[in-house]
Amino acid sequence: MLDMIKQNAVPAAVMRSAAKGILSVPPPEMIQILVYLTANPLFGSQARLTLAEWDTASAVSAVSDHSSPQEVLDYFWADENRQPRLMPALIENPRISEAQLVELASKASREIAAMMIASPRVQGSKLVLAALSENPHLAPAEMEQVQSDLDPALSGPPKAELSQDEPISTEPVDPEAETAHQAWHESHAAEIAAEEGKAFELVDTEAASTQPSPTVAQTEPASTSNMPVPAWIAAGTKTLEPERLSTLQKLARMNVAGRIKVAFLGSKEERSILIRDGAKIVQNAVLASPKLSELEVETFAALKNVQENVLREIARGRRFMKNYIVVKNLVNNPKCPLDVSLTLIKNLLVMDLKVLQGNKNVPETLRKVAFKIYKEKSTPPGQRGE
Repeated sequence: MLDMIKQNAVPAAVMRSAAKGILSVPPPEMIQILVYLTANPLFGSQARLTLAEWDTASAVSAVSDHSSPQEVLDYFWADENRQPRLMPALIENPRISEAQLVELASKASREIAAMMIASPRVQGSKLVLAALSENPHLAPAEMEQVQSDLDPALSGPPKAELSQDEPISTEPVDPEAETAHQAWHESHAAEIAAEEGKAFELVDTEAASTQPSPTVAQTEPASTSNMPVPAWIAAGTKTLEPERLSTLQKLARMNVAGRIKVAFLGSKEERSILIRDGAKIVQNAVLASPKLSELEVETFAALKNVQENVLREIARGRRFMKNYIVVKNLVNNPKCPLDVSLTLIKNLLVMDLKVLQGNKNVPETLRKVAFKIYKEKSTPPGQRGE
């Protein structure tokens, strides 16, 4: 079938069906056909949209296969087509060269870099690890892991455990939140244990790189804790209100379990900080808190400095998806994964679809789909198809 398509030996209707991924061919061949069609001037947009929405299991199988055509692997590896759900399999596929891994490692997003750090293939490559060590998006704990993999002698003695002894919050005790916290902690015990050593690190913290760095002694209030404030918090703190600085310092001294407890029992301000915690399990705890308000979720859905995980978790939450503003904010958020946006866009009202068409911050594919749906919804029923 692919050969026939390459030779333009099939009718336009078959080409259209191919671009929609509905030919009666095995999934690996269908993916190969779709990748070829992405360069077609008539059917390229539809083919790219189909690939963005393709079944995860089938797509992972295709990019894991060592015999997959290089064109397929290169398509999904390209920056403009990269899908985080496929990256672990792509990273392990030897058809992706070490040079490609090195190029990505130095500039990868926080999420992709974390996948690379966890990759057995990357752990065995000094060149890729060296490139990762230059990545500015790594958290201190991740940088330490990379350095340790490069030279085990640099790992040093184990660090002292972060303290949870400081008061959690000035918020009144909420029995419902306390019960929810205990139940959630028990059901996610394995995940919490897996991330327990991850130090507190905010996603996309820019202040630390743009402001002078006062010493910890200059910024840290008197405390019974002996744990120092991390350097990234100490840096740039002249721009923060004292109360917010104190909250950051308190959270910085806590381990993952302590921050999860704050996510459930703490204040709105603490949740607004912890939603940007580098540990995904902490982000998820914020979204699971019964104290979380609809207004907070609306705000989180529009944030451009949160990890992709936060936006995906919001989209998975049934109670969140009942709020139209949340849906609209997700679709208009440039950080929202394309597969999530494409799933939600059909729920937008006509006036919001019209606005989305002109949003240059979202992918072109999304704007084209917005135009298509807008045209369908704004056309009177009797005139459709004319």
